[in-house]
Amino acid sequence: MTSLRQPERSTDTPAIRRLALKEWSAAVHALLQGRQQILLRKGGIHEKAFETPDHDGGFLLFPTVAHAHAERTRAEHQDLIALGAADVTDDAVVIRAGVHLVGTVEVQDPTRLPDLEDLHIWTSESIQRDRVAFRPTKPLTVMVVQVTALPTPLTLPRRDSYGGCTSWLDLHTDADLPPLEPSQDLLDVLERVQTTLR
Repeated sequence: MTSLRQPERSTDTPAIRRLALKEWSAAVHALLQGRQQILLRKGGIHEKAFETPDHDGGFLLFPTVAHAHAERTRAEHQDLIALGAADVTDDAVVIRAGVHLVGTVEVQDPTRLPDLEDLHIWTSESIQRDRVAFRPTKPLTVMVVQVTALPTPLTLPRRDSYGGCTSWLDLHTDADLPPLEPSQDLLDVLERVQTTLR
């Protein structure tokens, strides 16, 4: 798995160029509520492979919504769909959180993914269809993350540049994430994921 360099401070704007990972808005709320501890990624259609930051200064979570998200979310987490939809309108996007990367695991045995169901909100069927079977020659990466709520949610106007099937965006924003030491609970989650999928 390759790594992605964090953008440097821009010389022509007072804001910092900060990386943001596109993620389901419902999953962002699940992370904030402690219902989810992992993300699953293969990269967008136009990306050769999924890349992670080459150092963990943290990155923002850029929320996305689609009508299909409801049917891909397990029944006990359906309440998150409406919460997520409110953060993405025709005119604006609300960024509520960022994460620090605790660790990544490349999936060697996808048949064991159902054993990690309690760590995320997705249905087993959607994981098989959208994550495992999608681009089957590309590796699937599990990211164990530690979420941080922004003190003040960041509202950004919608831009065409935010579209497209890519994983990462560069955002000009002063939103910052404090450094965090991984919690022991999440280190235990990482060890569990490694043991399960390798």
